[in-house]
Amino acid sequence: MQNKQAEQFEDYSIISNRMRNTKPSFIREILKVTENPEVISFAGGLPNPISFPQEALQESMNRIIAKYGQKVFQYSTTEGLRPLRQWVAKRYRERYHLQVTEEDIIITTGSQQALDLMGKVLLNKGDLVGMEEPGYLGAIQAFSLYEPEFCGIPLLEDGLDLEVLERVLKENKVKMLYTVPNFQNPTGLTYSLEKRKKLGELLRHYDTVLIEDDPYSDLSFEAEVLPYAGAGVLENSVVFGSISKIITPGLRLGWICTKNQTIREQIVVAKQASDLHSNIFAQYLIYDYLEHNDLKEHIAKIKELYHSQSDAMLRAIARYFPKEVKVTRPKGGMFMWAELPQGLSSMKLFELAIKENIAFVPGNPFYTKEGEVNTLRLNYTNSDATMIEEGIKRLGKAIQTILEDSSMNQ
Repeated sequence: MQNKQAEQFEDYSIISNRMRNTKPSFIREILKVTENPEVISFAGGLPNPISFPQEALQESMNRIIAKYGQKVFQYSTTEGLRPLRQWVAKRYRERYHLQVTEEDIIITTGSQQALDLMGKVLLNKGDLVGMEEPGYLGAIQAFSLYEPEFCGIPLLEDGLDLEVLERVLKENKVKMLYTVPNFQNPTGLTYSLEKRKKLGELLRHYDTVLIEDDPYSDLSFEAEVLPYAGAGVLENSVVFGSISKIITPGLRLGWICTKNQTIREQIVVAKQASDLHSNIFAQYLIYDYLEHNDLKEHIAKIKELYHSQSDAMLRAIARYFPKEVKVTRPKGGMFMWAELPQGLSSMKLFELAIKENIAFVPGNPFYTKEGEVNTLRLNYTNSDATMIEEGIKRLGKAIQTILEDSSMNQ
């Protein structure tokens, strides 16, 4: 009887095609390995926990229960807490000069739900989705559930390759174009001002929905604030935001900003079907925190910390990586991107590195087409300078090993 039950649970014929065709998150699987305290991990995109304002959040928690009582424990509206949406809209007006109000903001359960909702609202099976190449694997996974066709647009040092994008747009109906314009995940690169303007001008001629996912712009090591390519320019513009990188990821609180009423209304319907509304306690908590604390001062401390960690990793790379390895130099955010010499596999490097108790994310899951790649992502925000030094030293040794093995096999 038990064997028959086991066979039933292994019978994937009962699982939908969309789920059978959707792969588990590579990073989530890697994080299981990194639970070993001996492993130095540059894998997950984890904010440094010392940046979490625990005492201030504790004070806000006590305050909202005393002030609002039962409201913080009750069902709420799908769109989200109005005062919080007003705060988000005001920040867009002040920081980016966008003419938005709280009616243009929908609170979501992190940016990952925003990705899922956009897939539900926009994508039919076979629709074409434009993705940065390499692109954010969380978006690839979320959109894959809706069985689209992906088209990778090469990412250059200053943003998308617009010549390739224009050719794709002319030859195909692209339903959606997904981008991370600031300190892109996984490369750490940022779209230039010129590239943003040209992207907005190009998309004026098409119905493509432009998604600009922006969890990292507050983590700039420089003062310049660059405008969005689509927001305030395109009718089909959608921007994602999040508190995950600037306050705490565990509360899973993000938002969608769009002035497109049709898209917005359908997102609300899709969210009602998904979860009714995002955690209202977390919304009251974050709103109170924002009202009683200096967010600019808090973010400034995070940027100083991450800048020092980024510099520590770059110094260690210069010291321990073979000169054949190319690495991006991010001006903010949480990641840098390394490129091994042609012909080397980052997945094979990963297998070797894990034996040395060092983890990173091989480049493979950041591409929509399968195949061996020679790239990898390094996260520097969740390790102190000592760990970074030791981890890069181990990784450099592993890279040298596969370089020597490759030379011997030629």
